[in-house]
Amino acid sequence: MRNTKFSLAMMVVVLSLILGFNFAFIPPANAARADDLVDKGIEYVEKQDFQKARECFEKAAAQGHARAQCNLGVMYENGYGVRQDYHKAKEWYEKAAAQGIPQAQFNLGTMYENGKGVRQDYQKAREWYEKAAAQGNAQAQFNLGVMYHNGEGVRQNYQTAKEWYGRACDNGYQDGCEWYKKLKNR
Repeated sequence: MRNTKFSLAMMVVVLSLILGFNFAFIPPANAARADDLVDKGIEYVEKQDFQKARECFEKAAAQGHARAQCNLGVMYENGYGVRQDYHKAKEWYEKAAAQGIPQAQFNLGTMYENGKGVRQDYQKAREWYEKAAAQGNAQAQFNLGVMYHNGEGVRQNYQTAKEWYGRACDNGYQDGCEWYKKLKNR
């Protein structure tokens, strides 16, 4: 019986490598503990006890918890309870983004768009925004609209900008609605 479990686990790992999946395996008991740590960390953030929040997020992130990794990125980017460090923020965002967290992908996009801790690179910003936008992140959809509207890292295209603004609007982002209307009436 033991060999069967080992073989199944190995098969999952091998298939994930072959198929290019990138995920952190957290056993179910540890996953629940990591979720609890993240929830507790958020409670500490709401109380503005950033030191305790960071401790919770670090413990969960050490188990590969993507939301915890993204939250640590936010803390380092903004200097919440830690010394502001864009390099560390980027590292944490990259770990979370690799696991498909749209907010981490969006945050990486803003770092590249604004040159926060990285060389400004509209191409990389667009790539990260597209990943987040594909998952319905309205802010990323709006920012793609802005990029096409202004010709930042892409060829200026008002029609494409309008489409991105429309998607952002459809996902409840009010600025997207306003800019969609402006371009529609153009």
